[in-house]
Formats: sequence, C-alpha cells, structure tokens
Amino acid sequence: MIDLIDSEGFRANVGIVLMRDSGEVFLGRRVGGGHGWQFPQGGMGEGEEPEQALFRELREETGLASADVTLLGRTEDWLRYRLPSRYIRRNRRPLCIGQKQRWFLLRLKREDAQFELGASPDPEFDQWRWTSYWEPVREVIYFKRAVYAQALRELAPVAFPQGPPAAPAWLDRLAAADEHAAPAERRAAGGGPGASELD
Repeated sequence: MIDLIDSEGFRANVGIVLMRDSGEVFLGRRVGGGHGWQFPQGGMGEGEEPEQALFRELREETGLASADVTLLGRTEDWLRYRLPSRYIRRNRRPLCIGQKQRWFLLRLKREDAQFELGASPDPEFDQWRWTSYWEPVREVIYFKRAVYAQALRELAPVAFPQGPPAAPAWLDRLAAADEHAAPAERRAAGGGPGASELD
C-alpha cells in the first residue's frame, strides 16, 4: 500500500474508537508489548476514502466486519501529531514527520462478536481489553496523548448523549506531554523506545 503523505510531511491515517453498550472502549496491546496499549489505527492507501480505510483497518486489526458495528460519528477535521525525532525514517521519501488522523466512533452491535487479532499477516495487537472511556489517554505512548484527548473530547457528546463521564484530573496534564519532555519524564509517562509508531 502506498502511503498518502501531504506536502507538510503528515501521513493520512484513520483512528478507531470502538465502544460497547456499557460505554467502555476497545484497547489493543501492540505486538511485543513495548509500546503499550492503543486504539486501532492505520494509514490510508492511495485512492482510499477515510471510511473505506476505517473498515479495512477494523478488519485487519480486530477481525470485525462493518456488519458488526454501527458508525456513530467522526471528528470534523484532521487531528495531527508529530513524531519525535528518533521515530522519523529520514532515509524514506517523501519524508514523514507525523500523522494527520480522522477519528471514527463505532458501537459494537453484539456483545458476543468474535475478535480475531490475527486477521492480517502482520498483526498489530497481541492482546485486547475493554477499558473506561478516558483511560486510553493514559495508556498510549506519550506523543499521541494530546490527539487521543482531543478525539475523545470531540466524540464524547455523540458517545454519551446524556453526558460523558467526568474527565479525570490527570487528563490535561498527560495530554500536554510532548516530544520535548526530558527522557526521564517520557519514561514516567510510559513512552518506551521502538522502531516505528506510524501504525
């Protein structure tokens, strides 16, 4: 698949917030466990619309089909994050410095839906679990936290029409962590080393 990288160096990507009726959301542990837990996400291919990429990534990373979920909403604009310098592949052209993401909110139709993390030849996750709505901001690698918080805040009125759960006291502090944090701060925030954080 050919990555779509814009003139500013941001790769087009979709992110998936998959929710069940209880209000909990799906979180997957990246293969090997070294990068912690995150939502399903992935790059868009050439000629692919965001919604097409959404359902392709859903199938590849969770084994679910479009028939297993209801599409509730999406973020209005692209949400961007920059990759820390150590994750930028400087020998690749065009150079990718980060990702721009459209986030989608899905509701699982059936509690007995079958997840299959090995649905693609190169699985993204080796474990999964349900967790509370705001918790993924604390679980994801540090430089994605601001985008996670932004996406969850934007989608919350759709996810919870009667009012979302109260945001925890730590949300703003963690969402403010960025690539300029000192190494000790990054370790404390859960940002471990790795070869790539594009997926």
